[in-house]
Amino acid sequence: MASPEVRNDTDKQQYSLVEDGEVIGFAAYELDDDEIRFVHTEVDPAHRGGGHASILVEHALDDVRSGSLRVVPQCSYVKAWIEKHPDYQELTTR
Repeated sequence: MASPEVRNDTDKQQYSLVEDGEVIGFAAYELDDDEIRFVHTEVDPAHRGGGHASILVEHALDDVRSGSLRVVPQCSYVKAWIEKHPDYQELTTR
């Protein structure tokens, strides 16, 4: 079993969590001017409880950090994750 990989699928407007060639989770977003709004995060039920959602969100936010977009966490999971990780909170105010 390979470790999961996170890809930005811009055509679907989502970050996809891929394991062994299969999408096992995603973080959907909407772009608007200088904002990226995370609207929904989901992990396949068979893969829940293994930290996959956290891996997905961390990698997605790291990717966003490399640009200049401000994060708007409309998804409750992304919002809670950012609240628990103070070093990512600056993404919501830039």
